[in-house]
Amino acid sequence: MAKYTAADIKEIRESTGAGMLDVKKALDEADGDKAKAVELIRVKGLKGISKREGRTASEGLIAVDVRDTDGSQTGTLVEINSETDFVAKNDKFVALGDEAVAAAVESGATEPAQLADTSFGEALTNAGATMGEKIEVRRIGRVSGEVVTSYMHRTNKDLPPQVGVLVASDKAGAEVARDVAMHIAAFSPTYLSREEVPEQVVADERRIAEETAVNEGKPEKALPKIVEGRLNGFFKENVLLDQAFAKDTKKSVGQVVQEAGGTLTGFVRFRVGS
Repeated sequence: MAKYTAADIKEIRESTGAGMLDVKKALDEADGDKAKAVELIRVKGLKGISKREGRTASEGLIAVDVRDTDGSQTGTLVEINSETDFVAKNDKFVALGDEAVAAAVESGATEPAQLADTSFGEALTNAGATMGEKIEVRRIGRVSGEVVTSYMHRTNKDLPPQVGVLVASDKAGAEVARDVAMHIAAFSPTYLSREEVPEQVVADERRIAEETAVNEGKPEKALPKIVEGRLNGFFKENVLLDQAFAKDTKKSVGQVVQEAGGTLTGFVRFRVGS
């Protein structure tokens, strides 16, 4: 009998959106291997069936800092979490977010634990005691480039920004960088370009596409074309430059940047709780 725990089931349900029984069946078939179970769920077309019932996202905010550094710019994002939105919109919590990102910039921290050794570490502890909730910095993101453009989005007008995006570009690319940042906020790409997608990820997607097509009963002669089509679909969904541009879906983001004569060199996107 496959060995897995209730925590394993919960993790896979949250990452795939599949129902509990489907997750259990996949884990049984995969002999408890979580990665293989996720693949089986995808191959069988079960991903997204359940809408992650009962999933609760952490509350909090995204704080940003962009500053000049030796002829270029560096942007930093910090996600800081609270337990409730009541605390998240508190002025003191918002100010704590500004302190967090300032501490990350000044210390050069890349991980939240590194902030414990700064003066902010004590401020964070005191804030938790004062506000009566668990307050923590979840993650720190940073990007550098000739120009760094930021975009902060409020998912609720009564709350501080819960989505933050940084886009690094050259000066020409900066002309469209804010529009691109807004696109990133909405469509959440994983990679900047196809070249950034790890070879193993491409190999896995190719294999999953083929297994899915076979599972659907597609003709063997048609498999190569179907697989390549689905692989291109993966790129268009996950690669920023391949995505259809939000403001003009007839063009890709890459085409829009190219028409501006610019280049994008990196991006970071944070959404509270995801």
